[in-house]
Amino acid sequence: MKFLTKKKHIGLLLTLLITSGFAFAQNEADKIEDLISQKRSYNQQNKNTIVYKIQLYNGVETEAYKIESNFKSVFPEYKTNIIYKQPEWKTQVGNFETKLEADRVLLLIKEEFSGAIVLEDLI
Repeated sequence: MKFLTKKKHIGLLLTLLITSGFAFAQNEADKIEDLISQKRSYNQQNKNTIVYKIQLYNGVETEAYKIESNFKSVFPEYKTNIIYKQPEWKTQVGNFETKLEADRVLLLIKEEFSGAIVLEDLI
């Protein structure tokens, strides 16, 4: 009889441990979901999105515009921008969402504009 009582006690103890473990895991899952929700909210309020641009030229203004004109005649499907960041003018192409996408376009562009590079930028 004592053996059965000990078995019941051990079974009860194991049941309590297992249920408390499930409750703990559920509590942790709720915390993780809450953190994910907070991160989404933060990202919506702080729209600092990383984009990739291809820089064709960095230097004087007249050359930047000449490079842009040449680029548009060869690659009319891509959007170009002329940017002035003191003390230099930059001719840049696109806002690519991924580095892979920018690298693929870079391979095409490098045939005509060998000095082109991919840059990361925040918008």
